[in-house]
Amino acid sequence: MNRGTCGHANPPIKDHGPEPFIANIRCLAKMNRNFRTALWTGEHLQVTLMCIPVGGEIGLEMHDNLDQFIRVEDGCALVKMGKCQDCLSCQQTINSNYAILVPACTWHNIINIGRTPLKLYSIYAPPQHPFGTIHKTKEQAECMEKRQS
Repeated sequence: MNRGTCGHANPPIKDHGPEPFIANIRCLAKMNRNFRTALWTGEHLQVTLMCIPVGGEIGLEMHDNLDQFIRVEDGCALVKMGKCQDCLSCQQTINSNYAILVPACTWHNIINIGRTPLKLYSIYAPPQHPFGTIHKTKEQAECMEKRQS
């Protein structure tokens, strides 16, 4: 175990699923430096940590088979959501401690509009990424996702 930014002993940042797991998610989210790191992958649920660089974004996407919960732990972002990719009628600026609930079939994007990396975690049900996923950058994530489709 290592000491996190919150002063607590934290498990290593890796995929701990599907075993039972207890951790300070806020500290782990703040420690994560990868665009995406799978923290826990089970049969019906997945938790990923994300770090979006200044000016970066998750990228406009839609999941037709899953709902998604996203919580911002550090930073400032613009959230855009809507039923079609050309009409993102739900938009709001958010910061730390905000949660975003994305229903299946909803187009969404989160853009870092702050001066520091945006730190968040995402819960997918069912899992969206293979066990042990680590994408150091958005470009790497896009490349790996194209290979899997």
